[in-house]
Amino acid sequence: KEMMKAEVEMTIFNYSIWCWPHLSVMASLYAPGPYLTYGQINPKYPGMVGLLAAAGALEQIGIFPERVWGEPEDPTVLEKLLKYIRAASAAHRLKGERYGMFGGRPMGMYTASANGDQWMKEFGIDVEQVDQYALVLKAEKVLPQKKKKAREWLEKLATVKYDGKRLTPEILEKQIGLYYAALEIIQEEELDFVGFKGQPEMTNNYATLDIAEAFLNDPYDFDGAKEPIVAATETDMDGALTMEIFKHIAQTPVLFADVRHYFKEENLLDLANSGQHATYFAGKSNKPEENLKNVIIHPEDFYFPAGGGAVKHFAAPGRVTLARLARQDGNYVMTIVPAEFVELSEEEKKRLSEQVQIEWPHAYAKLDTDMETFLEYYPCNHTHGVYGNYLDELVHFCKIKNIGYQILD
Repeated sequence: KEMMKAEVEMTIFNYSIWCWPHLSVMASLYAPGPYLTYGQINPKYPGMVGLLAAAGALEQIGIFPERVWGEPEDPTVLEKLLKYIRAASAAHRLKGERYGMFGGRPMGMYTASANGDQWMKEFGIDVEQVDQYALVLKAEKVLPQKKKKAREWLEKLATVKYDGKRLTPEILEKQIGLYYAALEIIQEEELDFVGFKGQPEMTNNYATLDIAEAFLNDPYDFDGAKEPIVAATETDMDGALTMEIFKHIAQTPVLFADVRHYFKEENLLDLANSGQHATYFAGKSNKPEENLKNVIIHPEDFYFPAGGGAVKHFAAPGRVTLARLARQDGNYVMTIVPAEFVELSEEEKKRLSEQVQIEWPHAYAKLDTDMETFLEYYPCNHTHGVYGNYLDELVHFCKIKNIGYQILD
C-alpha cells in the first residue's frame, strides 16, 4: 500500500531464498504492476524454487510476470532488468496523459486518426481537440521582441536562406510565434504530447508549422534547455503515440518521417518530411550549437503557398530502432524495424536529396530487412525512431499491454 501511495511504476519481486508464494500473490493485490520476478544465484538457498513457485502462483491468477535470473553484478543480468523496467515505466507513464489534437483528420489518412475511447481503454490517454485557429490567435499576441530574439538566435546558430518570397524575417517570426502559441496552449490545457494538422489551412493561409514541430521535439528551444514534447505532423495520432512510447523508453527526442523513397542502387530508404525532424538528429547532441551548425532553414516549396522555413538537415549516422503502432482490424500491432542511419558524402547528399525534396530534412536508412519484406508488412506511410537498440524494450511493452508485434529484421 505504501508503494501505491508512492506511485511506483512497476514492482520487482526478489527471491534470494525460499518465499511462501501466497505472500507474493497477496502483495500483487496492492503493489503496482507490471511485475518482474528476479532470482539470485546461491546454491545454499532455494532462491530458484522461490521464484518458480511465486511466478507459477501469479500466473494461475492471471498475472504473467517477466522472469530474470542471475547475479546482480552481471552487466548482462542488469541490462535485462533495465530493459523491462524501461518498458514497464513507459506503459505506466502513458496513464493519465493528454494528447492535444490541433485540427482534424489530415488528407484522408485513416492511419493518422484513432479512436479516443480505444486510447483511454487500452492506454489511459485522454484526447483533447483544439482548433488550429487557436494557434493563430495566440501567435499574433506573442511579443515582437520575443519573436525577434528567437529569430536572431536561430540566425546565429543555423543557416537561414531568406528568398524574399516564401521565407522572410517576418514569415520566420510568424513560425516562431506559432511555436510559442503551441507552448502556451500545451501548458494551459495540460497536454503531454500533440499533433498538428497543418495542411491545408495553415500552409495555405498563415505559415507552415515546421519550426514549431521541430523545436517542440528538441531538448532545447530559443530560450534554453527543456524537456522534449512529442509533436507529430498531420495530426497522426498513432504516430504521436508511437513517439511518446519511444520518448519514455529512450529518454531522447524521437524522429517523425515519411517513408518517402527507396534508392535501389544504394539500398537506402529516404525518410523525409517537411521540416518536421527535430534538429537533434542533425548532430545527435543535446547542445543546440552542435546540431544547428548542420541545419539550414530553407524556404518551403510550392506545396505550401503561405510560406515558411523548412528545417533542413541530414540525420547523423548511427544504429536506430524504427517502429510504428498501427491498427489491424481494430487491434493494435507494433511493427519494429532495426536499421542504421548512414553517413553520405556531401556530393551524395546533394544528388539524392535533389531527386526527392532538397529543402526538407532527410535520414538515409539501411534497414536490417529487405525492401520486399518491408513493403509487404509495414503498416503506414509514417515511421518513427530513436538512436540505439530498443527492440527488447518495445517487445516488453507490447507484452505488457497485450499488443501484437512483428519484427522486420
